[in-house]
Amino acid sequence: MDRTILALDIGTTQIVSIVAQNDLNDKINILGIGKTLSAGINKGNIVDINLASNCIKDAVLLSRSSYDIDIDATYITFSGMNTRSIRSKGATHIPNGHITSNDIKLVLQRALYEVQISPEFEAIHVVPIHFMVDDNNPIDNPLNMNGSRLEVYANIIMAKKTAITNIRNTLKQANLEDITYVLSSYASAISTLDNDDQKLGSMVVDLGGSTSEFALFQNKAITFNDTIPIGGEQLTNDISMILKTPLNSADEIKKKYATLIPILEDESHLMQKIQVPLLGNESLSDEISVDYIQKITHARIEELLILIQQKLLNSGLYNSVNTIILTGGVSKIPGIELLANEIYQGIHIQVKNPKNIQNGYVNFNDPSLAAIAGLLMYGLDPDPSFELDSNRNLREKAPKIRAPKIEENIPTTKANENLINIVNDINAAAKQDVKADNTVSPLSKIMKKISEWM
Repeated sequence: MDRTILALDIGTTQIVSIVAQNDLNDKINILGIGKTLSAGINKGNIVDINLASNCIKDAVLLSRSSYDIDIDATYITFSGMNTRSIRSKGATHIPNGHITSNDIKLVLQRALYEVQISPEFEAIHVVPIHFMVDDNNPIDNPLNMNGSRLEVYANIIMAKKTAITNIRNTLKQANLEDITYVLSSYASAISTLDNDDQKLGSMVVDLGGSTSEFALFQNKAITFNDTIPIGGEQLTNDISMILKTPLNSADEIKKKYATLIPILEDESHLMQKIQVPLLGNESLSDEISVDYIQKITHARIEELLILIQQKLLNSGLYNSVNTIILTGGVSKIPGIELLANEIYQGIHIQVKNPKNIQNGYVNFNDPSLAAIAGLLMYGLDPDPSFELDSNRNLREKAPKIRAPKIEENIPTTKANENLINIVNDINAAAKQDVKADNTVSPLSKIMKKISEWM
């Protein structure tokens, strides 16, 4: 209840900041939210530290305006554009035969040290795919098991040090330090996949503003991630260039008329013409059919989905995918599920919003909020899976801290003393009655009830 976090999703189109904590039932309680348009950020990279830090600072101030409360931890999404991953193994001996959380942390550290990481990269996640105790079958959770040797097979996600340094400097200017970085597609997967999805081989594709990031989950662990530098902004650029219209007009056209559902000639109500302002002289306009916008949209989104498919084929994990979850702002385009079904034949396709965190500030029933929702769940999960985070800390279940029992001091008066004496006499009589007979008599029960009531 007393742990408060700040979750910050730094996107190319918008920055979202949320302050939250768990309530007494371990449900996420939103304390404040701030949204600003992004500046100084392109395709997941900081390109202008001053502009980016000012936007972040504004979003954070908005999220903290409702509550003046100390922040215990800060979680930031990290773009997959600057990451790569590698598999590794680690092992350690258990001297006393009883596996503790310290042993689990040690074996994950061993997996990290066993692999050759380029000096240009730094690990931000060490995620166990499975553990083994004494060469037995793979297991998910070895905590409190008995054995002499613990092994782990892990997926290590690394980020470019230059990208981490640029983000760290940007956040420092916004007065944010002690950061935990979370891969953006990892966060989106947490907010959209249920337990069965995470076990059975599901890939989440977050179709964002300037990048499309995807992560594959198997056996409740992220086993593959990658990024395509194409998103909603590229569709806006296509509309702008082809129709020769300003970017702001192209963005409005995209939001109103972009669709992937084929428009038939007999659907006259959909073959309408719209006026498109011309670039360089917005007082002039040209007539364009909605059908033409559908063709532009189809070409760009089809290319994007095929590029993602090719990345997955190259990974050798294509046959491991049972379900593909589409989320992110671009997944709002009508008909995208139909197009994805044509491309990823044999794989179940679903467009999904993040799990809705009930609160009075924001409706999470929006695919563009998948990453920030997952970031909150990552930071406030009361029972997380084992993992080394970006600070080399072990994520594990936090012990419940019970509030101390407050005993009420009843003022001692003559009347109270007499009442206490009567209660003591009743208790003594009840005990004598029980001793005389092994069974409890009705009188004893009545006296006990009177005693408790008093």
